[in-house]
Amino acid sequence: MTAGPDLRARLGQALFLQVAGPDGPRHRERIHYREGRRWFEAGSPITRVHGDASMFVGGLRALLLQTLHPVAMRAVSEHSGFRGDIWGRLHRTSTFLAVTTFGVVDDAERAVDAVRRIHERVAGQMPDGTPYAASDPHLLAWVHAAEADSFLRAHQVYGRRPLDGAGRDEYVAQLAEVGARLGVVDPPHTEAELAEVLAAYRPELRGTPEAREAIRYVLLRPPLPLAARPPYAVLAAAAVGLMPAWTRLPLRLPWLPVSERTTVRVLGGLATGTIRWALQPARQDTDMSASAQ
Repeated sequence: MTAGPDLRARLGQALFLQVAGPDGPRHRERIHYREGRRWFEAGSPITRVHGDASMFVGGLRALLLQTLHPVAMRAVSEHSGFRGDIWGRLHRTSTFLAVTTFGVVDDAERAVDAVRRIHERVAGQMPDGTPYAASDPHLLAWVHAAEADSFLRAHQVYGRRPLDGAGRDEYVAQLAEVGARLGVVDPPHTEAELAEVLAAYRPELRGTPEAREAIRYVLLRPPLPLAARPPYAVLAAAAVGLMPAWTRLPLRLPWLPVSERTTVRVLGGLATGTIRWALQPARQDTDMSASAQ
């Protein structure tokens, strides 16, 4: 009788700690249970997207897509790195998304201020001597667009309740509020505008040796226990399957359109469904706390 709930609790806790880090439980208590005004209403598109298990796929897809910008890839390589701090970056990103989506206003504002301070310290030079800075609005706009597109696409394919056209536009507009606070100038506010922004970056994108090395590490050599690698491989395949066809050659990614539309999507749906099931108690608490605002 209790085997199912006990298994769910153990699996959910393990997944939560892997993504949110050792301080995840403490952050969750503050984010979801502290009383106060939030930036976004419970049940609105951004809370639906960011609170769904499809974010596991969307986060990986965003990571893959962002490597295509040589400046973004250089900044990550020099100041963070995929080998030494990949899970640390994942923990910080997941916490930031949780705080700005579900947290009270003053916590969300502090999270944005902290990220802006980090960006101000990240600067360097490209191989040709051209300076770069993480606070550059043009670079911030690329990172923002890649994340918005990835989270939204993953939700539409693997989310529990995909958004309609109006909901997708509202999601892009809500995420634009966070992007603008981070320093993105005139972020897209509709799905069509988001597509235009991504298309405008195409001439700047390419698969550098650094990008391909990062891709190999993220997809083939994740710092995970052996038991966790098969389900991770399914999520990774689902993320690759959502990448645009034109990205496959420069990043040396496989392109198997028939398998990606059939086998990979079935397995990806099963994987995200399992994650959603495992995290159900935490999600119910989140929904209850959010709806009480």
